[in-house]
Amino acid sequence: MQKTGIVRDARYLNHKTGVHHFETPQRLETIYNMIDREGLNKRLTLIPPRFATLEELEMIHTPDYIEKIMDTAGEPLRYLDPDTVTSEQTWEAAFLAAGGAFEAVKAVMTGKLDNAFALVRPPGHHAERNRQMGFCIFNNTALAAEYARRQFGLNRILIVDWDLHHPNGTQHIFEKTKEVLLFSTHRFPFFPGTGAIDEIGIKEGRGFTINVPLSPQKNDSDFYEIYKKILKPVALEFKPQVVLVSAGFDTHYDDPIGGMRATEYGYAFLSDMVLEIADKTCDGKAVFLLEGGYDQGAMRKSAKAVLETMSSSIPQDLKITIKKRGGDKTHVSEIIRKVIDVIKPFWKCFNNV
Repeated sequence: MQKTGIVRDARYLNHKTGVHHFETPQRLETIYNMIDREGLNKRLTLIPPRFATLEELEMIHTPDYIEKIMDTAGEPLRYLDPDTVTSEQTWEAAFLAAGGAFEAVKAVMTGKLDNAFALVRPPGHHAERNRQMGFCIFNNTALAAEYARRQFGLNRILIVDWDLHHPNGTQHIFEKTKEVLLFSTHRFPFFPGTGAIDEIGIKEGRGFTINVPLSPQKNDSDFYEIYKKILKPVALEFKPQVVLVSAGFDTHYDDPIGGMRATEYGYAFLSDMVLEIADKTCDGKAVFLLEGGYDQGAMRKSAKAVLETMSSSIPQDLKITIKKRGGDKTHVSEIIRKVIDVIKPFWKCFNNV
């Protein structure tokens, strides 16, 4: 059994987005209810969030942008752009989301916990340094990575993003550094329009952004093949000191936006692979952060699968079942080959591929 923590707080539900918005409080509420109903709370350690300070937010975001979010306090629904909405207490939830990410990193890096899942909202991976985007206010994963760099002196951080959408904000924030390796699988072309294969980083960061753009209808075994053949060898060569996961559940087959065919079992297996990488490189230090996912049933089942995997392990027979599942292997094999061709000059693990 692993010592697994969760960041959880009812104030995250106070970020209201209106009745017709996809990113609703019910997304998170259904996960919280599942944890209580299934008895997972008995084996998970609660990590109380705190408010991020202005100085901490300024590690990633500009002062003017932070002030813009603070200025929404007490206001009814305000559309900052066609997708991103604030309400009276959005600023509070956003400050707590970032602060919850910091506390999760702290608990894992100090050895209090083996791993943690920050079950927070608003989500973050689309947020740029100076603007909101795609339901996201502050970039929680990028902030967690920068916090780990500055507070614990880390210089090798792996970010894995399996959300349906490309993490444009996270990529742009770290694309010039080799201290943060970003690996993303995402639907393409799709919102936000970034994440092509040839986006591999800039200057000394070249090779440390790895994008795997996918057409629709990819299933568990497709993601398994991609992670096994691209992420795993690169990550073991990179040897991260902590692994961060932007965990969106909108590639689930029940998601109303996604158009993918992943299941909760696939998320369990991806989690298992990520945790195996962490075990081999950084004593299992891994922090998951909630991103997208817009079907309540899919959110509930997927979060349960990931939390159970984090706190124990998935059965061997499930691993075998997922490996045997069929998929569009010809297309996935082609994407894998193209990605490896682009990044192999930067990674010795592909010298003989």
